[in-house]
Amino acid sequence: MNLSLPEDVLDQIALEQAHLEAAPQAFFEAWKRGAQIAGHEWFGDGTRDGLQRATTKWDLRPNMLMLNDALGVLSSGQRMFLSAMASFYNSREGGALLKRCGFEGLSDFGGLDLERRKVIADLTLHYTGW
Repeated sequence: MNLSLPEDVLDQIALEQAHLEAAPQAFFEAWKRGAQIAGHEWFGDGTRDGLQRATTKWDLRPNMLMLNDALGVLSSGQRMFLSAMASFYNSREGGALLKRCGFEGLSDFGGLDLERRKVIADLTLHYTGW
């Protein structure tokens, strides 16, 4: 009995495997772009040099305490973007930040500029867990 899979299924499996292999680096690159856009002070050790030296997402963990404290004084776009990024790091705390921003659904990201929307899209596409 032949139990081979159809070629299109095998092609899809190969495509998924290739994506999963590349995803961690692609996520990090999107994360670093987001940190550059939002500002180095929110990530890692909070320094520009720390942002430049970062080689993994762990080097650029968001400063959740600082974000939580500063949320009320940031622009609405900055609040939404930082909260969305934080939600990849910690879904519970990031979700609470998004609620405080008035986030009701993915369409709310339409209020972000193209550069920030691309970062969120790339993070979503390449997320494999923190």
